[in-house]
Amino acid sequence: MQLSSAPSHPAYLRLVRASAWYDLVVTAGFATPWTYSLAHRALSAAGDATGLGTMPALDAMQTLYANLLGSVVVVWAVLRIVRPLPLHGLLDAAARTLFALWQTYALTHGGPRVLWPFLVVEAGFGAVQFVPWVTAGRATARKTIQDS
Repeated sequence: MQLSSAPSHPAYLRLVRASAWYDLVVTAGFATPWTYSLAHRALSAAGDATGLGTMPALDAMQTLYANLLGSVVVVWAVLRIVRPLPLHGLLDAAARTLFALWQTYALTHGGPRVLWPFLVVEAGFGAVQFVPWVTAGRATARKTIQDS
């Protein structure tokens, strides 16, 4: 896919920004050890209340990885909020595909079912940000064939 065939309509850029706001709201609590402790308790309580399972016991390494994830995703979200570009949507779709794969891996290896709602959102935002690139790429390929 070429950048020249990037989806550039305002609705696509609003979608890129909306997915960034979702990321900011959902992952801000993962960015520090103190907020992650609160988020961990909230996720465990929600999972317990809904029968989706609780989070594993909190430890230093889990907190470190949560903080690394949270910090990077918060920065990535702010970039997409402040300066949404079509390329950011494509890269976010790729990242969401990877996140969805690893969430699926965790779920199939005994991870808490409280991951399911997050998996659904990751896959959904990934698909709706990727499909316009495929469509635009096909249109560009058809035009190239017609022009030759």
